[in-house]
Amino acid sequence: MENKQFIIETAQSNIDWTGRKVTGAHNGTIAIKEGSLTLNNGQLTDGEFIIDTTSIVIEDVTDPATNAQFAGHLASADFFASEQYPEAKFVITSAEPAGENNYNIEGNLTIKGITRPVAFTAVLSENDGVISASGKVVIDRTLYDMKFRSGNFFKDLGDTLIYNNFDLNVSITAKAA
Repeated sequence: MENKQFIIETAQSNIDWTGRKVTGAHNGTIAIKEGSLTLNNGQLTDGEFIIDTTSIVIEDVTDPATNAQFAGHLASADFFASEQYPEAKFVITSAEPAGENNYNIEGNLTIKGITRPVAFTAVLSENDGVISASGKVVIDRTLYDMKFRSGNFFKDLGDTLIYNNFDLNVSITAKAA
């Protein structure tokens, strides 16, 4: 068995996020701070990465004042509590091959000090000591104490309701250590 570790290239890796509400959606990016993936005989077996919650960018709000207000709200205790919890973490607990270059990934995602299991499908390929990996993770924000304008906790929100699920489209580039 040959274990080979790959270090995530943070400048070439990112997470695109999308959050939805009754009246539309917002989207942006959040940075991966550091991490690694491990292949054993060419198969993904292990990995983890740290997400920088202070790096959240909102791409669809172009007015600078509105964007800054929204970013401040996402950093507040209503959402990520970025001052208290500047990092989130994902750790792979299982990576099962599911066809060519596909894996069924299970892992633990920690946000605001709360750890919950998540599962998703990822596409991964290795070429000349470089791994490219991507996957879409759907997160229920209420499991991480993000209850602001959730229909599960507040009534009569009307068109101010924010849906519980948000999407994280993760794209990772990692190089052999």
